[in-house]
Amino acid sequence: MKNEKNNKHNYSTLQWKIFVKIMIIAFSALIIVGLITILTNYRFANWFVYFLQRAFLMDFESARKLYFTVIRNNINFIIYATFGLVFIILSRFLLMQFSKYFNEISNGLDVLTENSNDEIKLSPEMAFMEQRLISINQTLKKREQEVKSAEQRKNDVVMYLAHDIKTPLTSVIGYLSLLNEAPDMPPEQKAKFTKISLEKAIRLERLVDEFFEISRYSFQSEAVVKEKINLCYMLMQMTDEFFPQLSSSGKRTVLNVSEDFVIHGDADKLARVFNNILKNAIAYSTENSEIVITAAVSGDSISISFVNEGSMPNEKLAAIFDKFYRLDSARSSDTGGTGLGLAIAKEIIMSHGGKIYADSDDKHTTFTVELPKLP
Repeated sequence: MKNEKNNKHNYSTLQWKIFVKIMIIAFSALIIVGLITILTNYRFANWFVYFLQRAFLMDFESARKLYFTVIRNNINFIIYATFGLVFIILSRFLLMQFSKYFNEISNGLDVLTENSNDEIKLSPEMAFMEQRLISINQTLKKREQEVKSAEQRKNDVVMYLAHDIKTPLTSVIGYLSLLNEAPDMPPEQKAKFTKISLEKAIRLERLVDEFFEISRYSFQSEAVVKEKINLCYMLMQMTDEFFPQLSSSGKRTVLNVSEDFVIHGDADKLARVFNNILKNAIAYSTENSEIVITAAVSGDSISISFVNEGSMPNEKLAAIFDKFYRLDSARSSDTGGTGLGLAIAKEIIMSHGGKIYADSDDKHTTFTVELPKLP
């Protein structure tokens, strides 16, 4: 990882090439200056005078006077002007080289912004930047694919829920119609139809709640407002709310949290996290079992664990915090939801600077939330 980071920021090749070009410019300018000083040389003066005599049929004195007037008396100006001209020309070539680098980077950025499949190719000395742009491009494509996949799964969830809503709704309407059309129905049969209608209505309410969960998921940019929270009272209140679901399957919760245990975080958001974890534990634990909730301080963090009886396959464990994961495995079951609960829980815990993970063995499944200790 360290070598990869060094490669990303390895400017040595580019720095060396720029240094060489600058030295070439300076050396070339010095050479020009040296050549111009030759104009003051006695032999060059004689050669120049001789050239004027032969080429323009001038006498010696006229040719010598022209040499002094044009060259000798203006030698400093000629040197400075030539030096400046050479320096400007060579600097222009250097700036053109920089423009080439900028154009290459600009083309690479165009590939990123336009989501093009074109190859990103830079000069050899810009290899570090080329690798970085390629890495960013791959990351963007991966994220885009994840977004498309999540959106597709979301659409599938909506479609499946719409289909599933129709089933209990049809049953409710059917049984209520029977009750309405047969007022003299035997009490036993009436009680049976009423019970079935209530169960289907409860299932219908749960599906509607899942629709709202999908809608809420699209607006998860709410700010985290942290405060001191009495964890024991929060969990006690939550387990009381789940009492009907627990008692119907002979389950119960065991709370190993001291009454003065305090955490620091957004109460509403953390309540939603614990609610989702507890709901999952109730849905997938064995009947007549315990769900043990424990909180402890470990170093600079607070660990809160939910342990329930019942194991979970490794393939589920690896993807349980993925968005809409629940859809693929148990959409049609009564416990099947949108698969958003644990994904949202993970985002909330990460926004608190903590982490959430799950472990499972042959007998138990454990969800663990780790949060920073009180500042």
